[in-house]
Amino acid sequence: MVKTEFSIKDLENLSSVKAHTIRIWEKRYDLLEPARTDTNIRKYDLESLKKLLNITYLYKTGYKISKLAGMSPTQIQTLIKKDMETHAATYALEMFKSAMIEFDGEKFDDTLNNLLKKKSYSKVYSNIFVPLLSNAGVLWHTGTIDPSHEHFISEKIKHSLILETAKAKKKVIEKDNPLFVLYLPSEEMHEISLLYANYELVSSAYPTLYLGPNIPIESLKHIRKQKPNAIFVSYFTVQPETDNLQAYLKSFQKTVGDKNELWVLGKRGGKFENGRQNIKLFDDIESFKTHLQKTS
Repeated sequence: MVKTEFSIKDLENLSSVKAHTIRIWEKRYDLLEPARTDTNIRKYDLESLKKLLNITYLYKTGYKISKLAGMSPTQIQTLIKKDMETHAATYALEMFKSAMIEFDGEKFDDTLNNLLKKKSYSKVYSNIFVPLLSNAGVLWHTGTIDPSHEHFISEKIKHSLILETAKAKKKVIEKDNPLFVLYLPSEEMHEISLLYANYELVSSAYPTLYLGPNIPIESLKHIRKQKPNAIFVSYFTVQPETDNLQAYLKSFQKTVGDKNELWVLGKRGGKFENGRQNIKLFDDIESFKTHLQKTS
């Protein structure tokens, strides 16, 4: 069941405003009017949460709570629209968070389209989507949001990556550029980062073959036979397990060979020593992008 009522701790997690501060705002400024359980515990509806998120956004950009508390919802929205040009990234992050909570695909799309008028998709992904996904993961694990909220926002970001990659493919791709084959290892399903790596490769005019999640090493042999010069790209999030990282690389060498490069992305790649010339490790997307520029 999707949450429609929130505790004061949920509000703290979602707004980054301490519960103690929220109580003070309620008492001093009548900012929110929570309902009470039989045991006198505060509970907040979705409208209260949306109001707090809007006011928190303006408060973080410099407005005084005493002024904001006396404004109507219409006045708050007018002020946000006036202020959003100056603090576009902060505003967008709050709007994406709001879209997640409300399952509002249109709000997500409108916010993204407005951002892309002024920022590259790479900037939006790195500066807004990465923190958003990180925050959503924390909120999910603390029980503040339902898993369906996290899945909703993840799928919206996936779809935006696929759309932007399709747009980037309209570029002319040079025939002598190497082919990159992107895949996730067996039982690995966290696909967003691999989709973003694919976007960056296509944006740099490289041809790619996107295989997606849960690909056994044995399957890569068939790719190698038809695409002998391919460079393989993978992203390790939870698989292979840390104790099996070295074994996985040895298996890749044995099955695919040492003539094809394997680029491994993800922080877990930095946990093991790499003595193989054909294997490159990137613990963050920026180092991957830097290496890609040098390869061009």
